[in-house]
Amino acid sequence: MKRFQYFIKPQDILILLKILSTNKKDWRQVDLAESLGLSQSEISQSLIRLRYSRFLADDGKMVMRSALLDFLLYGIAYAFPQHPGSVVRGIPTAHSAPPLNNEIVSEENFVWPSATGELRGHMIEPLYPTVPKAVKNDQRLYEFLALVDAIRIGKVREKNLLQ
Repeated sequence: MKRFQYFIKPQDILILLKILSTNKKDWRQVDLAESLGLSQSEISQSLIRLRYSRFLADDGKMVMRSALLDFLLYGIAYAFPQHPGSVVRGIPTAHSAPPLNNEIVSEENFVWPSATGELRGHMIEPLYPTVPKAVKNDQRLYEFLALVDAIRIGKVREKNLLQ
């Protein structure tokens, strides 16, 4: 008998945050796929991994918020670390984006690379390549992902604000 081993992928976290940003229990896979720029099969496979990892309830619809929060606070910086890169034009993230930009004043900016971005800063690779497009129409998802990047970068002051 063949046994499967499931490992969380970056797009799984993106999908969980999108489900939370919709704030609805009747979300559909096709809507997730369209809004995140993922294929239907990527969404389906991700939901299997998320149920297996206990980030989604057995019904596959409800996010286990405490499990996700624990992972974001204590695991994401190790599972999907990020180090600031060269200065590029892009979309603000981490402490350069809402809601942390109101709490932290810094001359150092962090951005996801994007030709449509209006800010220059140190490049942060987004959790998944489709993130810059996915956040254009979802402010709440944008804020969630910016907070996740603040943790992924690993600066102490940002982590202290989030805990």
